[in-house]
Amino acid sequence: MMDLYKQYSLICKLYRSLQIKDLLVMTPERIAKLTGVLVKRQPDLTVVLENVFDPHNISAVMRTCDAVGLQDIYILNTKIPRHKKWGTRSSSSAAKWLTIHQFDQAEECFSSLRKRYSKILTTHLSSDAADLYAINMTEPVALVFGNEHSGVSDEIRALADGNFIIPQMGIIQSLNISVACAVTLYEAFRQKSEAGHYQQQRLDEVRYNELFKEWENNGREEAKSDN
Repeated sequence: MMDLYKQYSLICKLYRSLQIKDLLVMTPERIAKLTGVLVKRQPDLTVVLENVFDPHNISAVMRTCDAVGLQDIYILNTKIPRHKKWGTRSSSSAAKWLTIHQFDQAEECFSSLRKRYSKILTTHLSSDAADLYAINMTEPVALVFGNEHSGVSDEIRALADGNFIIPQMGIIQSLNISVACAVTLYEAFRQKSEAGHYQQQRLDEVRYNELFKEWENNGREEAKSDN
């Protein structure tokens, strides 16, 4: 009897570790968390990173994107190899909750962007650059940030609809890319909040349901890795 009891106990323990953990991922609280975030996702706003070398900078941008409610981020690498992983410390696993589009051809990337966004703007200090706070972020817009050393390339600026700058009062007229992106996205957050964009579902039903299923699977994998 003791052997049978031990076997039963081991089976129960194994069942809990392999099965019940998966089921508990989708508690009512978990469902409320996922749906609460999904309903605030903003499909008409995105970030494009051109030839950004440091994966930790990319992952820091991803974290801000998730915080502000962006779902899509575009990674354009025309001069460096495609990134295979991100700096997980900075991203706090934000990448798994975002849709990441990687391109190695500028024309292909912009063709994809044009299908979803009515305006593409680059961060570039020029005489015709608009002030960040004068940009209308309540319309579909893609915001392009260049790499850590040379900024947005001439090729990308030629393909875009215009440039914008972040006002600065110091001697050094530059910000780290992740900081520049955060400042810009929180201005977008302010404008979109005032316009009521976070008060209603912006994703269409098809994509909403696709993302919910994807996030459900992510949650299960996350729970498994914690055990």
